[in-house]
Amino acid sequence: MQFEQFVLANEPVIRLGFFLGVFAVVAVWEVLAPQRTLILSKPLRWASNLGLVALNTVVLRLFFPMAAVGLAAFCADKGWGLLNHFQVPAWAAVPLAVVAMDFVIWLQHVMVHAVPLFWRLHRVHHADVDYDLTTGSRFHPLEIVLSMSIKLATVTLLGAPVVAVLVFEVVLNAAAMFNHGNIRLPAGVDQALRWCIVTPDMHRVHHSVEEDETNSNFGFNLPWWDRLFGTYRAQPRAGQLGMTIGLHGHTDTKEVARLDGMLLMPFKGEVEGYAINRHT
Repeated sequence: MQFEQFVLANEPVIRLGFFLGVFAVVAVWEVLAPQRTLILSKPLRWASNLGLVALNTVVLRLFFPMAAVGLAAFCADKGWGLLNHFQVPAWAAVPLAVVAMDFVIWLQHVMVHAVPLFWRLHRVHHADVDYDLTTGSRFHPLEIVLSMSIKLATVTLLGAPVVAVLVFEVVLNAAAMFNHGNIRLPAGVDQALRWCIVTPDMHRVHHSVEEDETNSNFGFNLPWWDRLFGTYRAQPRAGQLGMTIGLHGHTDTKEVARLDGMLLMPFKGEVEGYAINRHT
């Protein structure tokens, strides 16, 4: 109980600390062992992508004053949720909740590709013509609100423990920066890691301009769901160095690399291709 109180009191500091630490490690790694040569100016992209992160943080605080860990504590106090109702011990409830929440995130990711309205929002993430650790946090504010709504509903339904929610959020955030990193791993290490975590080479396939490659490798953290449900693709046809990152028809720097362009993108043009149920 004391540890849970510590988590509740220090959740923002804990998350920020892990974010800054992992960000620094992956940023240095990208300099020392880059996988691909980037196209656009890094200061321009980083200013826009991280500007979107700052904006999303403000939006979440405005729309959801109670963070996910706070809701988890509230549900535990009220006895809400499956794990609380059946009084599952913490040693089992924490890993069960983390894995279950990861599966929900995978389902959500498939959903934003399958529903054209949501794909409009998710295009902002995919329109980045380069691929590095800041791409992992590049989401439209409306998609962030949708994602948080699903997360809070999941926490309530599961009755996820406070510790599980914090672990999930920290690990997911760290994994997103790692697997979006422009970093090179030895082939053998990459293949071994793919059985327990999504690697940069695995997730980079998902950011290909080719529609069938975009609609694969939906996992952000655990790689098992793509293997189980048949959406796993080992490599892009053109190879990791030859593949093109981004979206067909979205190459204007003002749209894909400036904050105002990214915010307006969902409201422009028709949804053609890419969305799973709009296959050509």
